[in-house]
Amino acid sequence: MPTITAEETLDEFRAAGALLEGHFILSSGLHSPVFLQKMFVFQDPARTERLCRALAEKARAAFGPIDVVASPAVGGIVPGYETARWLGAKAIFVEREDGVFKLRRGFAIAPEERVLLVEDVVTTGLSSREALAALAEHPGKIVGASCLIDRSGGRAGLGVPLVALATVDIPAYPPDALPPELAALPAVKPGSRALAGAAT
Repeated sequence: MPTITAEETLDEFRAAGALLEGHFILSSGLHSPVFLQKMFVFQDPARTERLCRALAEKARAAFGPIDVVASPAVGGIVPGYETARWLGAKAIFVEREDGVFKLRRGFAIAPEERVLLVEDVVTTGLSSREALAALAEHPGKIVGASCLIDRSGGRAGLGVPLVALATVDIPAYPPDALPPELAALPAVKPGSRALAGAAT
């Protein structure tokens, strides 16, 4: 099955009601007129399977065999697990302890294992960089990162190659530089970074 296109990826988000418009405060603190509520996608196992199977194919083509898929909690766990299933890889995740990502729960990476970071949506790349820093403290070779949607337009800069099913340039603004049409709307904060001891 060929990898789905960027537009087909966005169509999956639209069909799930996961491409929201309004005024949103992202987990990065930036404000945006668009929010990708990926949990609306992940509540549908068939849709999640279609997207993550395509992501696994694209990641395998870019990076070769993968032994371990690692994801940041909370948002990356579901796509990480499903992508790992299609890669025939182990699925693990990092989670925050005192605001810092760590590998916990007895998860381990062997020195010879090839590791792929799998994210849901990349905006500034902050969570991805934090997760990669946590993984770099362990043995194994980090071969790259992948996500369903890169909304930075390819500018996130993770320090490793990133493959995405869709790369889009969705505007995001600092709170003191909002365009008037966005500032006129009430702001909603739907993200999850403040959960589980995350730094605010």
